[in-house]
Amino acid sequence: MLEELFLSQRHTLVMTIARMVGCPHTAEDLAHEAYVRVSSAVSTRPILNLQTFLFQTARNLAIDHLRRERTRRRFMTNEVDSEAWMEVASTQPSPETQTMDGQRLAMFDAALSKLPQRARHILLLNKIHGMGYPEIAAQLGVSESTVYNDIRMALAHCLTAMMDKDAL
Repeated sequence: MLEELFLSQRHTLVMTIARMVGCPHTAEDLAHEAYVRVSSAVSTRPILNLQTFLFQTARNLAIDHLRRERTRRRFMTNEVDSEAWMEVASTQPSPETQTMDGQRLAMFDAALSKLPQRARHILLLNKIHGMGYPEIAAQLGVSESTVYNDIRMALAHCLTAMMDKDAL
C-alpha cells in the first residue's frame, strides 16, 4: 500500500520538497528518506492517513535539512578577507622566538660542556633517553644515590648558567 502511494505521489512529493530546499537532487534524497521513515513507522503502528503522514514526514525532513544547511553556512564560509588570515595564529615560532631559542640552546650546550663527563652522561640518559635512576645506575655501575646526586648537581649547574645569561 505504501509503495503504491509513494509511486503515485512521488513526482508531487519531490516537487513539493524541491520548492522548499531549492535543489531537485536533494529533494529526491529527502523523498526517499521520507519513504524509508514512513515504511518503518507503518511496520510498528497503524497510520490513519498514509498520504498526509508521508507528506508531513517529507516536509519535516526538508525543514531539518534547511536548518542544517543554515548552520553549516554560518560556520563554514568561504569568504575570508586577507586581514582575517593575518589574525590567525601560526603554528611556527616567530623569527624572534627562533633566535632566542637558538641562543638559549647554545647557552645550555655551553653549560652542559662544563659539566664533568659522568654527570653530563647521566643527565642526558635521564632527560633525553628517559632512563630511570636504577637503570642508569646499573648501566654505569654506580649507586642510585650517585645518579641522584649527579643529576641534582647537573641541573643546578645548568639552571645557574641559564639564569646568569638571562640576567645580562
